Amino acid sequence: MKLLHDLFFTDYGLMSVIGLVFMLGMGVFFLRLFLSGAQTQP
Repeated sequence: MKLLHDLFFTDYGLMSVIGLVFMLGMGVFFLRLFLSGAQTQP
């Protein structure tokens, strides 16, 4: 429980969560971008 408390209620934990969510979001965005770009090419 201390791990979850540190993750969500400390400044470094929140920055880690924000960084992970940002990286996952960018990964999904680029995956969709590249896949849609590959389908439109002849």
